Amino acid sequence: MKVVVGLGSVESSVVQPILSDGIRFIENPTEQDISDAAGAIVRAAFRFDAAQFAKMPKLEVVARTGVGTELVDLAAAAERGIPVVITPGSNTNAVAEGAIAHALHLVKRLGPLTQLVSTGDWNERTAYPVGDLENQTIGIVGFGRIGRRVAQLAEAFGMKVLAYDPFAELPAAIKVESIDELVARADVVTLHVPLTKQTNQLVNEKLLGKFKPGAILVNCGRGSLIDLDAAHQALRSGKLGGLGLDVFDPEPPAHHPIFEHENVVLTPHVMGLSLQSTRQTFIDAAQGVRDVLEGRTPRATASA
Repeated sequence: MKVVVGLGSVESSVVQPILSDGIRFIENPTEQDISDAAGAIVRAAFRFDAAQFAKMPKLEVVARTGVGTELVDLAAAAERGIPVVITPGSNTNAVAEGAIAHALHLVKRLGPLTQLVSTGDWNERTAYPVGDLENQTIGIVGFGRIGRRVAQLAEAFGMKVLAYDPFAELPAAIKVESIDELVARADVVTLHVPLTKQTNQLVNEKLLGKFKPGAILVNCGRGSLIDLDAAHQALRSGKLGGLGLDVFDPEPPAHHPIFEHENVVLTPHVMGLSLQSTRQTFIDAAQGVRDVLEGRTPRATASA
C-alpha cells in the first residue's frame, strides 16, 4: 500500500475518502513515514526545498494546496521527474469575496467607526463620511479566474467594472489599454496578478501618483506587488483613501508603519482559506495525487 503524507495541517477526514483503498494518508507523519511516502499534500506555508526532496526517496508526486509554488523547489522536482500538482479554482470565490470585503470595510469606514463607538466618541461620527460601492468604478488588474469573479460580485453591487490584463481576452466594454488608464479612472483598484519580474513592485510611487485621488487599493494577490513605503506616503497625503492587504512579503511580515494607519485593513493571507474553499483544495490536491499514483495525468501542475 502506497503512503501519502500531509505536510502542514491537512484533514485526513477530507483527503482519505478521495484516495483509493490502495493509498493510505498519514496526517501526522513520522520521519519514517516521510521517507516511505510516495506522495505528499503540502500546505502553502510549508517549505518543500531540495533538502525535503532528499528526505523522500520514494516520492512520486507533490500536491500543493493552492497555486503559489514559491516555497516549492520546482527545479528539484523536475530533476527527479516528480510532478507538482496545484489546485487552481478551488479558492477562486473565497479570494474574490475577500477582495470585495476589504473594499467594503474601507469604503464604509468600519475600522475608524468601530474605534469611535468603542471609545465613546459617538458625536465625532460625521468626521468619517461613509462611502458607497454602487455607481463607483472598480479597476481589476489581472482578469483570470479570480479577477472575473470579482467583476461579477462588483456588478452585483452596481459598480462599473474596468479591467487590465495584457495576457487575457477581455470584453470590449470593460477593457482598458494600460494600467495607467485604469488607476486614473477607478475608485477601487484590486490586484489579481502573479508575482513576476514585471509585476514586482507594480504599484510604486510613480503609479500611485496616477491614481484617482482618494481611491481604495486592495491586494489579495502577492505581497511584493506593492511598494509599502510608497503606499504609506500616498495614504498620508490622501492620494490613497484606503489600503487592504491580505498578502505580505515576507510572511509573516515585519512591522511596517502603514499597519497603524486608520484607513488600512490587514488580514494574514487567509481570504482564500474559507471553510468551503479549504475543503475543496484538499479534495483537488488528493485527486491530483491519486491520478499520478494510478498512472493518470493530473488536472493541473506547476513547472520550473
